[in-house]
Amino acid sequence: MKTILTGIRVNSEPTLGNFLGALLPMTRLANKYSKQGDIVNIFIPDLHTIISDVDGDITEGVIREIKYYLAAGLEPNENIHIYRQSYVPAHSELNWILNCVATMGETSRMIQYKEKSEGKDSCNVAIFDYPILMAADILLYDATYVPVGEDQFQHLELTRNLAERFNNKYGEVFVLPAKTADQAKFMETANAETAESEHVDADGRAVGIRIRDLQDPTKKMSKSSKAENSKIMMSDNPEAVAKKIMSAQTDSLGKISFDMFNQPGISNLLQIEALITGQPLQTVIGTWAGETHYGDLKKKVAESVSTFLGEFQAKVAEISDEEVLRLLEAGEKYANEVAGKKLLEVQKAVGLRK
Repeated sequence: MKTILTGIRVNSEPTLGNFLGALLPMTRLANKYSKQGDIVNIFIPDLHTIISDVDGDITEGVIREIKYYLAAGLEPNENIHIYRQSYVPAHSELNWILNCVATMGETSRMIQYKEKSEGKDSCNVAIFDYPILMAADILLYDATYVPVGEDQFQHLELTRNLAERFNNKYGEVFVLPAKTADQAKFMETANAETAESEHVDADGRAVGIRIRDLQDPTKKMSKSSKAENSKIMMSDNPEAVAKKIMSAQTDSLGKISFDMFNQPGISNLLQIEALITGQPLQTVIGTWAGETHYGDLKKKVAESVSTFLGEFQAKVAEISDEEVLRLLEAGEKYANEVAGKKLLEVQKAVGLRK
């Protein structure tokens, strides 16, 4: 039995890219591995969320996010635990204790911190310290696998270093998460096992999904983009979807083919069509290979996305706030028991408790 842990911030509504690239794959992974007897912790990192400005009410965002998981097909069972970070005080206390183990040097070398603080006279302390809180999120639950993007691998290595340093000084308290190479291998295997449509690289390996910006397909679709036509939101209506997709940037080659380097816009539309309809990517590519009318492809993708979102939004509307709150209450009871036990071990190890 292993523990798999993941968290998704709720600072704003997710885009179609967030849904297809993170939420839906995690839902499928959770269903599969929890039924095999593994523990799957899906936590809402609301403490991380307030590092930056929040779009809307946090509590409403939490409820919405969990409804999206359920509408995506999450099947709650005794091995899936959903909880809010701030409702488990052990996260904050272990954060402080790990601060006493971490060094300024290693934390200041974090790429995310460098990028977020670059060019600024000052930034809030949380931007500097959040990798330590992330380490606490992981170590409290003896998590082996933490599905994250490659931009977070450095933080996983920091987590391992802090756990190892603590264990060397105070005794074997923490279970180290898997090394980043093993994390990547796990995600590759999980993607291949749980995907409903093929998404492979040139060597036939399963890869993470990255839906592109509709106006600049060299970038990933981002909910922080100020260009409304660059992103499809999960609450968009058919008219909005059609407008955004019909205005999507393509190219002047005049031939439909899947080539992320030379035709990223067209390739992005083909990828979206495959993922939304559940078809293998190669099947969609074959259907459109050699066609020259980009407008026809855009219309088809707009229709597919509109149909999908309409059905998805109907499922979300059927889920009550009370159902979500019951899941949270059960998950937070579990999380407080597990995290509290681990925190007590830590407190005893450093001499805070007898």
